Amino acid sequence: MLNKYLSKETMQHAKSVESWEKAIAYAAEPLLEKGVIEESYIKSMIDSVEENGPYIVLKDYFALPHAKAGVGVNEVGMSLLTLDDPVDLKGNPVKLFLVLAAVDSSAHLEALSEISEILMDDESYAIFLSGDLNDITKLITKGDD
Repeated sequence: MLNKYLSKETMQHAKSVESWEKAIAYAAEPLLEKGVIEESYIKSMIDSVEENGPYIVLKDYFALPHAKAGVGVNEVGMSLLTLDDPVDLKGNPVKLFLVLAAVDSSAHLEALSEISEILMDDESYAIFLSGDLNDITKLITKGDD
């Protein structure tokens, strides 16, 4: 299910970015280009962190930027930005930005469950932290053959 939303076309790698705001915008670019989200959704994700603090940081080096379901979202989607150098997100160093675009409160839950499993498995998480998009793709498509 995860690979239905997260594919090579929606994953990017960069050495570094200037700020967490730019990281969220950059991470969301593939979804914007595909018409999955509107520009307003990117602003909403950034505004949400400004208002609520770094609640999107779910694990060391990992953030799950998202905003209100269905607002500025045309279809369910996910995109990933991996960084070599962590960026400071309100006191938290982050190297992985996994953007979640949800149309409602349930359509994305299976993919989110799969991401949770990966985050809890140290070996799988190390693959994500490595930033190697080929290895990440292999990991998320494992079991689909």
